[in-house]
Amino acid sequence: MKFTGTDSYVATEDLTVAVNAAITLERPLLVKGEPGTGKTELARQVAQALGLRMIEWHVKSTTRASQGLYEYDAVSRLRDSQLGDPRVNDVRNYIRKGKLWEAFEAEERVVLLIDEIDKADIEFPNDLLQELDRMEFFVHETGETIRARHRPIVIITSNNEKELPDAFLRRCFFHYIRFPDMETMKRIVEVHFPGIKERLLATALTRFYEIREQAGLKKKPSTSEALDWLKLLLAEDLDAEDLKREGASLLPKLHGALLKNEQDVHLFERLAFMARGQR
Repeated sequence: MKFTGTDSYVATEDLTVAVNAAITLERPLLVKGEPGTGKTELARQVAQALGLRMIEWHVKSTTRASQGLYEYDAVSRLRDSQLGDPRVNDVRNYIRKGKLWEAFEAEERVVLLIDEIDKADIEFPNDLLQELDRMEFFVHETGETIRARHRPIVIITSNNEKELPDAFLRRCFFHYIRFPDMETMKRIVEVHFPGIKERLLATALTRFYEIREQAGLKKKPSTSEALDWLKLLLAEDLDAEDLKREGASLLPKLHGALLKNEQDVHLFERLAFMARGQR
């Protein structure tokens, strides 16, 4: 079972090595990188390439690790008991299975995505150590142990917003998705916009990387934002010359696809004002 990328996802050699190493070691693959570099999409593409079903667990700031196992609705059971509902005789009627439970009981191997783990409380990763290690957990309300029928391929993403515990990191195979260089970005664009004019692509990407490298930029535009921008350029039927004419103002056409806060827009406006003053 080897991942080599797909027709719709450009996977670099080091990324495919990381995915296959995690599969061989049967350890979770922890993927870090800037937002918009394809971390979440990687899990979908691994599932597609290997012909496996994917289960997605999107973590929020309020998410608890136990929710990935199951949740027991004691309030509903108490209410039903007061109403004389016969369902109260079976506690299983009040247990809602989590994403880990779903992955563990699957009839076939699945890909389990735990997305943006760094959004949750710092204890969240540690609370999952035993379950991800042993591939089992205990349900206190029913007295049963749920064991994985087939060890899922676990892919965990992080935007690097907070440090993860060492004990958790030791149990993962780690990979950092570096921001694509120009050549890799061209390959990515060709996948999404086959046949795009070479001059337009070269000019647009040169402009894009100049913006990313601008000192003082609060939020660098991501791969997904570059694709959005190119989609708009194509929809407006713009060419390389249209982009070059924007050099005087320093703000690219349709810059709202790339610059996502007023501080960065004001930065380019100030740079343009200073450039005009020096002429």
